[in-house]
This record gives sequence, C-alpha cells and structure tokens, in this order.
Amino acid sequence: MKHIFALTIAATMAFVSVRAQDPVQWQYTARKVDAVTWEIHLTATIQAGWHVYAQHQPKDAIASPTAIHFASNPLVKLEGAIKEIGQLQHEKIEALDITQLQYENQVDFVQRVKVKTAGNAAVKTNITGQVNFQTCTETSCLPPETKSFSVKLQ
Repeated sequence: MKHIFALTIAATMAFVSVRAQDPVQWQYTARKVDAVTWEIHLTATIQAGWHVYAQHQPKDAIASPTAIHFASNPLVKLEGAIKEIGQLQHEKIEALDITQLQYENQVDFVQRVKVKTAGNAAVKTNITGQVNFQTCTETSCLPPETKSFSVKLQ
C-alpha cells in the first residue's frame, strides 16, 4: 500500500512539474494600418532552449505545426495568409532524415484584416480565436497547447 501511495504522489508531482513549465508567453495586439485595415499580431516570446514550430512543415516532418484559427465575425474580413516574422530555423533530424521548421526566442504571427464601415467610420469590434502550438527542446516536447485570444479593433 505504501508503494502505491508513493507511486501516486510521484506521478502527480511529475505531471504538475510538466504542466508548470510555460516556456512561451503570448501577447495579442492590433495595429491600425488605415481607416478600415488592421494587423493582428500574435507574438510568442520563447524561453531560451525551447522552440515552437512554424505553421507550414515539410511533408515528412513529424512536428506539430502552429495553427491559428480566427472565429467567424461578420464585421471582419481576413486578408491573405498569416505571415510569420522571426528567425526561421531548419532543424535537421539526422536519425529520421527529416527537416522541421521552427522558431526560437520570438515569432510574430501577423494577420491583416479589414473591418466593415458604418457610414464613414469603421465599426468597432473584437476579433477572437485560438492558437494551437507545441513547445519543444532538443530532447523533449510538452503536449500541444491551445490558447484563446481576443483583440479589440477600435
């Protein structure tokens, strides 16, 4: 019975330790480009020794790519694809003969949007969504994580 209790405590501590690691901090902001155009910035600041994966990976990659989903909003129209601004790294995994695309330190995911107008003024609204990402070191990965965001367009 003692061994089962000790094993349960050890497993719980290991789980809490993994979940306590939060190597990526996210900031969600909007920058006004003109009267009806905004850039939505989802900026990941990544602790040293960790990385997150790019949205688009080579076909043979085993990485869990970052995925950003914007909730439907009839007042907002997405313009083009989400851009990645950061130092893109090509990680070669020799044992598997594959390459994965990743970012360290910081990456900024930028989506341009247009807001509908009412009369001569742009409508004030929020844009919401989720970012799904996985954080890894050279030797291990945390489970994929999803963060929700909401950004004011005013």
